[in-house]
Amino acid sequence: MKAYENILNLPTPCYVIDEAALIKNLEILQNVEHHTDCHILLAQKAFSSYCTYPLISKYISGTTSSGIFEARLAHEEMGNKQIHVFSPAYKDEDFDELLGICDHIVFNSFSQWKHFRNRALSHGNVEFGLRINPEYSEIETDIYNPCFANSRLGITLDNFEENELEGISGLHFHTMCEQGADTLERTIKVVEEKFGKYLYGMKWLNFGGGHHITKPDYDVDKLIEIVNYIKEKYKLQVYIEPGEAVAVDAGYLVTTILDLTKNGMNLAIADTSAACHMPDVLEMPYRPYIIGSELPYVLPYTYRLGGPTCLAGDIIGDYSFAEKLKIGDKLIFTDMAMYSIVKNNTFNGMPLPDIYLLDKNGNTRLIKKFGYEDFKRRL
Repeated sequence: MKAYENILNLPTPCYVIDEAALIKNLEILQNVEHHTDCHILLAQKAFSSYCTYPLISKYISGTTSSGIFEARLAHEEMGNKQIHVFSPAYKDEDFDELLGICDHIVFNSFSQWKHFRNRALSHGNVEFGLRINPEYSEIETDIYNPCFANSRLGITLDNFEENELEGISGLHFHTMCEQGADTLERTIKVVEEKFGKYLYGMKWLNFGGGHHITKPDYDVDKLIEIVNYIKEKYKLQVYIEPGEAVAVDAGYLVTTILDLTKNGMNLAIADTSAACHMPDVLEMPYRPYIIGSELPYVLPYTYRLGGPTCLAGDIIGDYSFAEKLKIGDKLIFTDMAMYSIVKNNTFNGMPLPDIYLLDKNGNTRLIKKFGYEDFKRRL
């Protein structure tokens, strides 16, 4: 395939954003908007490679941000699209700027709302919301579960101050992570049971993120049914904030084998680090797929692949290949557009991977090259 040949010719390590895959995801999301009139927003925490924002803006309604820098990026690069922001707490010195560039500002607590309320309500072009915690989630890993015991995220029903809703136009919940419409359906029932009486007085409800809308087995029809049900019952606008669904399977990370050794099994050292270039491999954890590989011992030659840092646990995973690896071989990791680029770091002085765009015709274009000064400036 020409695209893979072009990718293998690139200097490594490098990320490659796949424009055709991005368009495929965006077309699915646009279809949901079309059949529900909901507004879908890119969650920049998952993917904020703004070279693609002009493309993304053609398909969905805007972005959501986790703070001042993401909101500013959306304002500068997304064009005339909606900008929403949520943070567990806002700094006083950032709030006026947020008022000037955001369409929605969502607060995590009534104390934050009361602290900023006078300044907020004196600004007529922004709508304000509250994040609720329905205390229901099907996420099994606590680090990704906004509703685990004693969570700092969202307002529980016991702490909901119904007499402090003047100026609040919407509610927001985020309880999901890489989950389907069936999980959303069960979550909505709990949200309605606990907070439904407040929805009648709202202009909008934000379903948050974690919806795996563009995965092949996702039930898009059920999502459309749920959105339309909520819209019609409560006469409000629905927002959805996917991050992964925009960029899932839309990027690669290319690496070169630097050395081959053995200690009980075959070991391969790459110029890509799990700790630095794909930290979710260690944090979630998960095993990224390499094109042409299999699970260990399925194919004749199995290797434990690790990075070049001094961290003993900088291990990407165990893989088997049809042929022996050689020093200088290049490998392609898939699904590396989301989270990897935004979460990478320069631990050990590791260079950041360059970023390329693979256009829909299979041609590559350098977007950003990183070097020593990028490492030094962070320190």
